[in-house]
Amino acid sequence: MMPGGGHERTAAGHRGTRAGRGDPAVRPRRPAGAFAKAAAAGADLVVLDLEDAVAPDRKDDARKHVAEWLAGGHECAVRINVAGTEWYRRDVAAVTAPGRAVMLPKAEDLVVLHELAAALGDTGCVLALIETARGVVDARDIAAVPGMRRLAFGSFDFAAQLGVAPTDREALGPARGALVLVSAAAGLAGPIDGVTCDLHDEDLLTDDARHARQLGFTGKLCAHPKQVRWPRPHCARGTPRWAGRGPSSTRCRRMGSSR
Repeated sequence: MMPGGGHERTAAGHRGTRAGRGDPAVRPRRPAGAFAKAAAAGADLVVLDLEDAVAPDRKDDARKHVAEWLAGGHECAVRINVAGTEWYRRDVAAVTAPGRAVMLPKAEDLVVLHELAAALGDTGCVLALIETARGVVDARDIAAVPGMRRLAFGSFDFAAQLGVAPTDREALGPARGALVLVSAAAGLAGPIDGVTCDLHDEDLLTDDARHARQLGFTGKLCAHPKQVRWPRPHCARGTPRWAGRGPSSTRCRRMGSSR
């Protein structure tokens, strides 16, 4: 994701999605250049971030930058602000259009998800970032929302709600397993795992990616472009890349739905 300082960036693809990156939607100068640099990092999908990475007083500027980038036909998804915030409706109005991909953080409200899917139309892609206990408990229904293409695990916010360390694999294991199961039951590709926050520990990142792949995850959120190449061998299994040539319903299908 491309934020002004955001932390979760995504990869999305088919059965064996590779690593992906994101970037902030706000830069002091030349945001388009920053977006282009993100797109060149080698991720399967760049997610431009309007949420955590952008300070409240920069939201309007960030939204404008993202809308301009999308209008140019560039390949990306957008992480919008949480439903119920003052920015949510404006984000939806600015970034939703046929064929677009939108990531909804703290995805848990089915009414909101259905409305978002309707705004994106039949060719749009919804990515649900599951970051709450309610989201995990209701993941089966979330995965069944029309237009849902992938579930992703927001491990840090989820761990904070539970009061556990985000690095505690045992504590987060049931939630990860639940997302894998409901994805398979709904005909979606395996979910995308959360970030590894240590930007400099290649061994830790690759071990996290290996662990997630063993559980049935098929992608990895990356916090920095330097991380993109490290988890790739543990996520990819000869699958075609999702990113590449502008919005299309074909890409949305490849992104992970067999429905």
